[in-house]
Amino acid sequence: MTKATANDAHDFALMSYLRHNWPGLLALLAVVVATRAIWFGDPVADYDEQLYSFIGWRLTHGELPYVDWWDRKPFGLFAIFGLAHALFGPGPIAFQLVGALAAFAAGWLTYANARLIGGRLAATFAGAVTVMLLAAYGSHSGQSEVFFTPLLLAMVRLLAERDHHAFTRRAAFAMLIGGLALQVKYTVLPHCLVFGLYALWVEFRRGADVRLIVKRALLFVSLGLLPTILVALIYLAAGGFDAFYFANFVSFFDRIPAQQGRWQSGYSILAGPVTILALSGIYAALRMTPPRDWAVWRLFVLFALGSVGSVFLPGTVYGYYFAGFAASAALLAVPLFDSRAALRITFSLLLLGALAFLLNLPGRFERSQHERGEVQRFAAAIAPHVGTQTNCLWLYDGPTSLYRMTGSCVPSRFVYPDHLNNALETEALGVDQTGEVARILARRPGVIVTANRPVTPQNPQAKALVEAALAAHYRAIATADVQKRKLTAWARKSSE
Repeated sequence: MTKATANDAHDFALMSYLRHNWPGLLALLAVVVATRAIWFGDPVADYDEQLYSFIGWRLTHGELPYVDWWDRKPFGLFAIFGLAHALFGPGPIAFQLVGALAAFAAGWLTYANARLIGGRLAATFAGAVTVMLLAAYGSHSGQSEVFFTPLLLAMVRLLAERDHHAFTRRAAFAMLIGGLALQVKYTVLPHCLVFGLYALWVEFRRGADVRLIVKRALLFVSLGLLPTILVALIYLAAGGFDAFYFANFVSFFDRIPAQQGRWQSGYSILAGPVTILALSGIYAALRMTPPRDWAVWRLFVLFALGSVGSVFLPGTVYGYYFAGFAASAALLAVPLFDSRAALRITFSLLLLGALAFLLNLPGRFERSQHERGEVQRFAAAIAPHVGTQTNCLWLYDGPTSLYRMTGSCVPSRFVYPDHLNNALETEALGVDQTGEVARILARRPGVIVTANRPVTPQNPQAKALVEAALAAHYRAIATADVQKRKLTAWARKSSE
């Protein structure tokens, strides 16, 4: 086959795929827009993404994570944000557009996997559930879950056809994709292990002997580690390997687990939607509508088990981690959506309606609009009191986006407020937390921002230093209600 003939065949296959699947893809696009567009341009849509955005933006200026700006997330996550800002500018709309593309990819890959065991309508429902659950569990703007979910779904799709003549090559590519997912968030490690073992089991079933299985295992592990090794080599060449190693592989274990541990009583409500979907799908598969391919559906079960390991891997689990269940729960539910019962479409629509109700999009739109106005007014009140070289703004507790919104310099490489006020981070930064707070205060910040309600347990020594400085040298100049907290900006007294 000539190159031209191959291209013609590829174009024909693509057109055929779009012709048969365009209603589902169009429906998924509509769900993505409906569940995410209300946050486009919102600088305080969520917490963590503001840090990822800041570091990614500074990456476009040649500054490195871990060396110039500290966090423990993998380099790949910051690279995604850096690419978003390089393409679409420094504002939050940049990574929110990329997040929407990732959400659509997650919905489409859910659809593609679901088609292996169910019809187009069932696959469309499953894809819509993935998109809606991502938004419902906090990945509505730029959380890391929205970026690694399509990568995991791509791994599932590559491994699903175990009788494919090129299965080994597809499995190797899947392991490389898993390595990329690790560079978005290391907690996907259980997924990588589960998928790697599944691929080896398929190789065994296809007749591979022990020696070949060992070779395949070494290949899969090497490909999975390759992206992280390449990043490590970049830092080694740049002279920042120690900072990279500590942030990525030491600080995680130095962080003190929160008292709630991996489970809080309120998580029962959070677990409800994905548990109902998964159990209903299992029941439907066993009693109502058997999957068209049991082997693929069992891979979906393994995907769900990997999700459990991934979500509960850290010593402290936060509610937004449950977005990691979105895709696997949706895939397990495909037999439910594909049921031949007379009311299956009605039931599926009611289920999507229930998820839409939980999302409360009108209420979230109203809150987003209110908080945009609040933070813009707040930033405008701070800006005259801070500078680009001196009199820096210091966010002891508040939205990281305020640094860019005010045009202020940043007084510490620990740009994320939580790293310096959170008692759980006391031993995990590589520096003395209280000492860093004292150093910042000695530089006489032009404005300090605090919040009336902490998000995490506070370091009492650092808090005492800040309160003493505020009482002696600062006056309140503005307040704002943002993310259900009251922020206060304290400007240094003019006589100081």
